[in-house]
Amino acid sequence: MSWKVQFTGRSKKQAKKLPAKVYDIFKLLIKDLQNSGPILSHWPNFGKIAGKSPCYHCHIKKGRPTYVAVWKMNPEEIESIEVCYVGTHESADYGRVC
Repeated sequence: MSWKVQFTGRSKKQAKKLPAKVYDIFKLLIKDLQNSGPILSHWPNFGKIAGKSPCYHCHIKKGRPTYVAVWKMNPEEIESIEVCYVGTHESADYGRVC
């Protein structure tokens, strides 16, 4: 069963600005989301964002800077995920992202 992964306009722009190695890891995350759905407990620092019911995040690259991705289940479609943010952990505002 395959999940549909969509991007917000902002997350598309953010993904294009990622360093090449981080972008390659991000592509692996997207494939994993397509194959397994939104719950990816095997990714580093995967977790649900507190107060945001269908919103999740994980680390794409540890170290400095740390890169993260944030996604949510799209309530309008079945088996659909929307990537809301991809970028540095320092710039992520989890309260406003999803």
